[in-house]
Amino acid sequence: MTSILIVGAGAVGALFGSALARQGAQVSVVCRSDYDVVSRDGYDIVSPLLGNHRFHPHRVFREVAECRNPPDFLILTVKVLQGVDRAALIRPAVGPRTVIVLIENGIDIEGEIAAAFPENELLSGLALVGVGRAAPGKVDHQMMGQLNLGRYPGGASAAADELAAMFNAGGIGCKVTDNVVSARWQKAVWNATFNPVSITGGMLDTAVMLGTPESTAFIRRAMEEVCAVAAAAGYPMHPKLIEQLIGGTKAIPPYHTSMALDYKYGRPMEIEAILGNTVRAARKHGVSAPILETLYALTKMIEARVSAARS
Repeated sequence: MTSILIVGAGAVGALFGSALARQGAQVSVVCRSDYDVVSRDGYDIVSPLLGNHRFHPHRVFREVAECRNPPDFLILTVKVLQGVDRAALIRPAVGPRTVIVLIENGIDIEGEIAAAFPENELLSGLALVGVGRAAPGKVDHQMMGQLNLGRYPGGASAAADELAAMFNAGGIGCKVTDNVVSARWQKAVWNATFNPVSITGGMLDTAVMLGTPESTAFIRRAMEEVCAVAAAAGYPMHPKLIEQLIGGTKAIPPYHTSMALDYKYGRPMEIEAILGNTVRAARKHGVSAPILETLYALTKMIEARVSAARS
């Protein structure tokens, strides 16, 4: 039986963990804020796509150090935030044969984990999913449920194939790529534009952000800047990617980005991982990115205000 530990089992971790558990994997979770509810009742998952169901993890831990037996796969789904030492967080549960899996947002987020665990295989994953935490232990899955998964920094991986097969069988479409860094840049074309715009405008949903010719043109120009940075970093994007992303976003019901929801509830936002790292890559490679620079400055102002209100 494949053993899996999900660290930071919020909405995304719970949804994906339930899919793996349905395929016979022994899935345990680490969760803090929902510990009492989840340890007693499990997760109540409402999903029109996968069916409403309850997920009872094999074990529920409040801290990673409580996991005494290193898992076959350790899946990390916490936010990538400044001041959070992800390597120290997972170290107590990483064994010599543990495959570490990052299902997180952002560009250039793998380096510190790869450096901390050079002997462990590292898989990087990108989730395309609309899912949220409606209440403690309650997960609301609205749309999609796809993963791109690959070995970092690249190459084939039997472990990635094994995990992808379980995800696919469990109803979560999972594609394996041998160039996961390029896939991260592809997701950044959307993430590094829609996410910051959604909070600079004050909780804008996707329909509003694409609601006028002027707003759509602005989004398109920001996406073009991300594509230019990606190309300079060695990962050129397909010429039709921007129009595909804009068209695809218009085709689905309006929704709020993950950053917008964090902003709404006063939670820490992944500004640095999603946008800051993109801007720093532009500076490193000498790419002019005035829109991204402006969005970055504005989102940092908003972040400072939210942080002050939280404290």
